[in-house]
Amino acid sequence: MTTMAQNPPGAPATRPAPARHEPPRPAEPSAPEVRRHELAGFLRSRRERITPEQVGLPRGPRRRTPGLRREEVPQLSAVGVTWYTWLEQARDIQVSPQVLDALARALLLDPGERGHLFSLAAAVDPSPDTECPSVTPALRRMLEQLDPIPACVQNSRYDILAYNRTYGRLFCDLDAVAPEDRNCMILAYTNPQWRSSVVDLHEATRLMAAKFRGAMAEHLAEPAWKALLQRLELSPEFREIWARHEVVGAGARAKVFRNAHVGLLRLEHTDLWLGPSSGPRMVTYAPADEETAQRLRRLWSLSDGL
Repeated sequence: MTTMAQNPPGAPATRPAPARHEPPRPAEPSAPEVRRHELAGFLRSRRERITPEQVGLPRGPRRRTPGLRREEVPQLSAVGVTWYTWLEQARDIQVSPQVLDALARALLLDPGERGHLFSLAAAVDPSPDTECPSVTPALRRMLEQLDPIPACVQNSRYDILAYNRTYGRLFCDLDAVAPEDRNCMILAYTNPQWRSSVVDLHEATRLMAAKFRGAMAEHLAEPAWKALLQRLELSPEFREIWARHEVVGAGARAKVFRNAHVGLLRLEHTDLWLGPSSGPRMVTYAPADEETAQRLRRLWSLSDGL
Protein backbone atom coordinates (compact mmCIF):
# COMPACT_ATOMS: atom_id res chain seq x y z
CA MET A 1 0.00 0.00 0.00
CA THR A 2 1.39 3.38 -0.98
CA THR A 3 1.57 6.04 1.73
CA MET A 4 2.03 9.78 1.24
CA ALA A 5 4.91 11.57 2.97
CA GLN A 6 3.86 13.87 5.77
CA ASN A 7 5.59 17.10 6.86
CA PRO A 8 7.20 16.93 10.31
CA PRO A 9 5.13 18.45 13.12
CA GLY A 10 5.53 22.22 13.18
CA ALA A 11 7.15 22.39 9.70
CA PRO A 12 5.54 24.79 7.18
CA ALA A 13 3.36 23.21 4.55
CA THR A 14 5.06 22.52 1.26
CA ARG A 15 3.63 24.52 -1.62
CA PRO A 16 3.73 23.25 -5.19
CA ALA A 17 6.23 24.96 -7.45
CA PRO A 18 4.60 27.67 -9.56
CA ALA A 19 3.84 26.63 -13.14
CA ARG A 20 6.20 28.04 -15.73
CA HIS A 21 4.39 29.87 -18.52
CA GLU A 22 5.81 30.28 -21.99
CA PRO A 23 5.84 33.89 -23.23
CA PRO A 24 2.91 34.49 -25.60
CA ARG A 25 3.80 34.16 -29.23
CA PRO A 26 3.14 37.19 -31.39
CA ALA A 27 -0.02 36.82 -33.45
CA GLU A 28 0.41 36.20 -37.15
CA PRO A 29 -0.53 39.27 -39.19
CA SER A 30 -3.92 39.00 -40.85
CA ALA A 31 -4.32 39.08 -44.61
CA PRO A 32 -5.63 42.69 -44.57
CA GLU A 33 -2.61 43.74 -42.49
CA VAL A 34 -0.21 42.11 -44.93
CA ARG A 35 -2.02 43.77 -47.82
CA ARG A 36 -1.83 47.21 -46.17
CA HIS A 37 1.92 46.90 -45.56
CA GLU A 38 2.48 45.75 -49.15
CA LEU A 39 0.47 48.75 -50.37
CA ALA A 40 2.50 51.12 -48.18
CA GLY A 41 5.79 49.71 -49.46
CA PHE A 42 4.62 49.85 -53.07
CA LEU A 43 3.57 53.50 -52.78
CA ARG A 44 6.92 54.46 -51.21
CA SER A 45 8.88 52.64 -53.89
CA ARG A 46 6.93 54.29 -56.73
CA ARG A 47 7.26 57.71 -55.10
CA GLU A 48 11.01 57.40 -54.64
CA ARG A 49 11.70 56.48 -58.26
CA ILE A 50 10.08 59.64 -59.73
CA THR A 51 12.27 62.69 -60.15
CA PRO A 52 10.79 66.14 -59.53
CA GLU A 53 11.56 67.09 -63.15
CA GLN A 54 9.30 64.28 -64.40
CA VAL A 55 6.26 65.90 -62.81
CA GLY A 56 7.21 69.55 -63.27
CA LEU A 57 8.48 70.28 -59.75
CA PRO A 58 11.68 72.18 -58.99
CA ARG A 59 14.46 70.09 -57.50
CA GLY A 60 15.81 72.75 -55.11
CA PRO A 61 19.21 72.73 -53.39
CA ARG A 62 18.09 71.07 -50.14
CA ARG A 63 16.36 67.98 -51.54
CA ARG A 64 17.64 64.82 -49.87
CA THR A 65 14.91 62.41 -50.98
CA PRO A 66 15.95 60.36 -54.04
CA GLY A 67 12.54 60.94 -55.61
CA LEU A 68 9.44 62.82 -54.57
CA ARG A 69 8.85 63.90 -51.01
CA ARG A 70 5.86 62.32 -49.29
CA GLU A 71 3.96 65.61 -49.16
CA GLU A 72 4.45 66.16 -52.91
CA VAL A 73 2.30 63.17 -53.90
CA PRO A 74 -0.86 64.70 -52.33
CA GLN A 75 0.06 67.98 -54.00
CA LEU A 76 0.10 66.27 -57.40
CA SER A 77 -2.94 64.06 -56.86
CA ALA A 78 -5.21 66.42 -54.87
CA VAL A 79 -5.37 63.82 -52.09
CA GLY A 80 -5.19 64.97 -48.47
CA VAL A 81 -1.70 64.96 -46.93
CA THR A 82 -2.89 63.16 -43.80
CA TRP A 83 -4.79 60.59 -45.85
CA TYR A 84 -1.78 59.80 -48.02
CA THR A 85 0.54 59.69 -44.98
CA TRP A 86 -1.73 57.11 -43.38
CA LEU A 87 -1.55 55.02 -46.54
CA GLU A 88 2.25 54.96 -46.42
CA GLN A 89 2.02 54.10 -42.72
CA ALA A 90 -0.20 51.08 -43.48
CA ARG A 91 -3.08 52.47 -41.41
CA ASP A 92 -6.41 50.64 -41.53
CA ILE A 93 -8.37 53.03 -43.75
CA GLN A 94 -10.71 52.57 -46.70
CA VAL A 95 -9.48 53.97 -50.01
CA SER A 96 -11.94 54.87 -52.76
CA PRO A 97 -11.28 53.97 -56.42
CA GLN A 98 -11.21 57.71 -57.19
CA VAL A 99 -8.30 58.24 -54.77
CA LEU A 100 -6.45 55.26 -56.20
CA ASP A 101 -6.99 56.57 -59.72
CA ALA A 102 -5.55 59.96 -58.72
CA LEU A 103 -2.53 58.33 -57.08
CA ALA A 104 -1.92 56.09 -60.11
CA ARG A 105 -1.81 59.14 -62.36
CA ALA A 106 0.39 61.17 -60.00
CA LEU A 107 2.87 58.31 -59.61
CA LEU A 108 2.99 57.69 -63.39
CA LEU A 109 2.02 54.03 -63.00
CA ASP A 110 1.95 51.86 -66.11
CA PRO A 111 -1.07 49.52 -66.67
CA GLY A 112 0.53 46.62 -64.80
CA GLU A 113 1.46 48.79 -61.84
CA ARG A 114 -1.97 50.39 -61.80
CA GLY A 115 -3.60 46.96 -61.66
CA HIS A 116 -1.26 45.98 -58.82
CA LEU A 117 -2.20 49.13 -56.89
CA PHE A 118 -5.92 48.36 -57.12
CA SER A 119 -5.32 44.71 -56.17
CA LEU A 120 -3.37 45.66 -53.06
CA ALA A 121 -6.14 48.06 -52.07
CA ALA A 122 -8.77 45.33 -52.70
CA ALA A 123 -10.58 47.68 -55.07
CA VAL A 124 -11.91 47.42 -58.62
CA ASP A 125 -10.51 49.79 -61.22
CA PRO A 126 -13.50 51.73 -62.61
CA SER A 127 -11.68 52.90 -65.72
CA PRO A 128 -13.42 51.21 -68.70
CA ASP A 129 -10.30 51.25 -70.88
CA THR A 130 -8.07 49.61 -68.28
CA GLU A 131 -6.68 46.36 -69.59
CA CYS A 132 -7.34 43.33 -67.44
CA PRO A 133 -4.05 41.77 -66.27
CA SER A 134 -5.59 38.33 -66.83
CA VAL A 135 -5.79 38.98 -70.60
CA THR A 136 -2.20 38.17 -71.45
CA PRO A 137 -0.75 37.94 -74.99
CA ALA A 138 -0.73 34.16 -74.58
CA LEU A 139 -4.44 34.17 -73.74
CA ARG A 140 -5.19 36.32 -76.78
CA ARG A 141 -3.32 33.81 -78.96
CA MET A 142 -5.38 31.02 -77.40
CA LEU A 143 -8.58 32.85 -78.32
CA GLU A 144 -7.38 33.13 -81.91
CA GLN A 145 -6.47 29.42 -82.01
CA LEU A 146 -10.00 28.52 -80.92
CA ASP A 147 -11.51 30.05 -84.06
CA PRO A 148 -13.99 29.18 -85.53
CA ILE A 149 -15.30 28.32 -82.05
CA PRO A 150 -16.61 31.63 -80.63
CA ALA A 151 -14.71 32.56 -77.48
CA CYS A 152 -14.21 35.61 -75.31
CA VAL A 153 -12.96 36.65 -71.86
CA GLN A 154 -15.51 38.24 -69.53
CA ASN A 155 -15.45 39.38 -65.93
CA SER A 156 -18.26 38.82 -63.43
CA ARG A 157 -19.73 42.20 -64.43
CA TYR A 158 -20.19 40.85 -68.00
CA ASP A 159 -17.62 43.23 -69.49
CA ILE A 160 -16.13 41.68 -72.65
CA LEU A 161 -12.38 42.02 -72.11
CA ALA A 162 -11.16 40.19 -75.23
CA TYR A 163 -12.67 38.05 -78.01
CA ASN A 164 -11.78 36.17 -81.16
CA ARG A 165 -12.98 36.86 -84.69
CA THR A 166 -15.94 34.46 -84.67
CA TYR A 167 -17.27 35.75 -81.35
CA GLY A 168 -16.95 39.27 -82.72
CA ARG A 169 -19.60 38.40 -85.34
CA LEU A 170 -21.72 35.95 -83.36
CA PHE A 171 -24.29 38.46 -82.01
CA CYS A 172 -23.40 41.73 -83.73
CA ASP A 173 -20.42 43.58 -85.18
CA LEU A 174 -18.59 43.85 -81.86
CA ASP A 175 -15.72 45.80 -83.39
CA ALA A 176 -18.18 48.61 -84.17
CA VAL A 177 -19.31 48.80 -80.53
CA ALA A 178 -17.51 51.37 -78.36
CA PRO A 179 -15.20 49.69 -75.80
CA GLU A 180 -17.15 51.13 -72.87
CA ASP A 181 -20.34 49.52 -74.28
CA ARG A 182 -18.86 46.04 -74.75
CA ASN A 183 -20.80 44.54 -71.90
CA CYS A 184 -23.18 41.62 -72.39
CA MET A 185 -25.81 43.07 -70.08
CA ILE A 186 -25.81 46.44 -71.86
CA LEU A 187 -25.90 44.78 -75.27
CA ALA A 188 -28.62 42.28 -74.33
CA TYR A 189 -30.94 45.06 -73.17
CA THR A 190 -30.12 47.84 -75.63
CA ASN A 191 -28.48 46.59 -78.85
CA PRO A 192 -31.12 45.60 -81.48
CA GLN A 193 -28.77 43.38 -83.48
CA TRP A 194 -27.58 41.53 -80.38
CA ARG A 195 -31.15 41.07 -79.14
CA SER A 196 -32.39 39.75 -82.49
CA SER A 197 -29.72 37.04 -82.48
CA VAL A 198 -30.92 35.45 -79.21
CA VAL A 199 -33.76 33.01 -79.94
CA ASP A 200 -35.25 32.95 -76.41
CA LEU A 201 -34.47 36.56 -75.54
CA HIS A 202 -36.82 36.92 -72.57
CA GLU A 203 -35.43 33.88 -70.78
CA ALA A 204 -31.84 34.88 -71.59
CA THR A 205 -32.20 38.40 -70.21
CA ARG A 206 -33.98 37.09 -67.11
CA LEU A 207 -31.20 34.61 -66.34
CA MET A 208 -28.50 37.20 -66.99
CA ALA A 209 -30.12 39.64 -64.58
CA ALA A 210 -30.46 36.93 -61.93
CA LYS A 211 -26.79 35.91 -62.26
CA PHE A 212 -25.74 39.56 -62.26
CA ARG A 213 -27.61 40.13 -58.99
CA GLY A 214 -25.87 37.17 -57.41
CA ALA A 215 -22.45 38.41 -58.53
CA MET A 216 -23.15 41.98 -57.45
CA ALA A 217 -23.69 40.97 -53.81
CA GLU A 218 -19.90 41.07 -53.33
CA HIS A 219 -19.52 44.45 -55.08
CA LEU A 220 -22.46 46.56 -53.88
CA ALA A 221 -20.36 49.60 -52.96
CA GLU A 222 -18.03 49.56 -55.96
CA PRO A 223 -18.43 52.51 -58.37
CA ALA A 224 -18.07 50.47 -61.56
CA TRP A 225 -20.87 48.10 -60.54
CA LYS A 226 -23.14 50.92 -59.41
CA ALA A 227 -22.51 52.80 -62.65
CA LEU A 228 -23.42 49.73 -64.71
CA LEU A 229 -26.60 49.20 -62.70
CA GLN A 230 -27.60 52.84 -63.26
CA ARG A 231 -27.16 52.40 -67.02
CA LEU A 232 -29.21 49.21 -67.03
CA GLU A 233 -32.03 50.81 -65.06
CA LEU A 234 -32.66 53.14 -68.00
CA SER A 235 -34.24 50.07 -69.63
CA PRO A 236 -37.90 49.48 -68.56
CA GLU A 237 -37.45 45.79 -69.37
CA PHE A 238 -34.47 45.52 -67.02
CA ARG A 239 -36.25 47.44 -64.24
CA GLU A 240 -39.19 45.04 -64.41
CA ILE A 241 -36.94 41.96 -64.24
CA TRP A 242 -34.65 43.46 -61.58
CA ALA A 243 -37.61 44.15 -59.29
CA ARG A 244 -38.21 40.38 -58.97
CA HIS A 245 -34.98 39.93 -56.95
CA GLU A 246 -34.25 36.60 -58.64
CA VAL A 247 -30.83 35.03 -58.02
CA VAL A 248 -29.46 32.01 -59.86
CA GLY A 249 -26.09 30.36 -60.37
CA ALA A 250 -24.97 28.92 -63.68
CA GLY A 251 -27.65 28.94 -66.35
CA ALA A 252 -28.47 26.43 -69.07
CA ARG A 253 -25.51 25.20 -71.07
CA ALA A 254 -27.32 24.72 -74.38
CA LYS A 255 -27.75 27.94 -76.38
CA VAL A 256 -29.55 28.68 -79.63
CA PHE A 257 -28.73 31.82 -81.60
CA ARG A 258 -29.89 33.11 -84.98
CA ASN A 259 -26.91 34.72 -86.67
CA ALA A 260 -27.71 37.35 -89.29
CA HIS A 261 -25.17 35.89 -91.76
CA VAL A 262 -25.26 32.09 -91.39
CA GLY A 263 -28.58 31.29 -89.72
CA LEU A 264 -29.44 29.11 -86.73
CA LEU A 265 -26.60 28.01 -84.42
CA ARG A 266 -26.95 25.37 -81.69
CA LEU A 267 -24.10 25.76 -79.23
CA GLU A 268 -22.79 24.38 -75.94
CA HIS A 269 -21.75 27.14 -73.56
CA THR A 270 -18.77 26.62 -71.20
CA ASP A 271 -17.13 28.92 -68.63
CA LEU A 272 -13.42 28.36 -67.95
CA TRP A 273 -12.46 30.35 -64.86
CA LEU A 274 -9.10 32.13 -65.01
CA GLY A 275 -8.98 32.74 -61.26
CA PRO A 276 -11.47 32.86 -58.37
CA SER A 277 -15.06 32.29 -59.41
CA SER A 278 -15.79 36.00 -59.00
CA GLY A 279 -12.98 36.91 -61.39
CA PRO A 280 -12.51 36.72 -65.17
CA ARG A 281 -13.51 33.68 -67.19
CA MET A 282 -13.12 32.42 -70.73
CA VAL A 283 -16.50 31.83 -72.38
CA THR A 284 -16.67 29.38 -75.27
CA TYR A 285 -19.48 28.22 -77.55
CA ALA A 286 -18.76 24.79 -79.04
CA PRO A 287 -21.02 23.55 -81.86
CA ALA A 288 -23.66 21.08 -80.71
CA ASP A 289 -24.00 19.46 -84.15
CA GLU A 290 -22.18 19.24 -87.47
CA GLU A 291 -24.48 21.70 -89.22
CA THR A 292 -23.60 24.35 -86.62
CA ALA A 293 -19.91 23.52 -86.96
CA GLN A 294 -20.10 24.16 -90.71
CA ARG A 295 -21.95 27.44 -90.18
CA LEU A 296 -19.36 28.60 -87.65
CA ARG A 297 -16.58 27.90 -90.16
CA ARG A 298 -18.51 29.90 -92.72
CA LEU A 299 -19.02 32.77 -90.26
CA TRP A 300 -15.29 32.82 -89.50
CA SER A 301 -14.42 32.87 -93.22
CA LEU A 302 -16.94 35.65 -93.87
CA SER A 303 -15.57 37.84 -91.09
CA ASP A 304 -12.96 39.53 -93.28
CA GLY A 305 -15.64 40.81 -95.64
CA LEU A 306 -18.24 41.82 -93.07
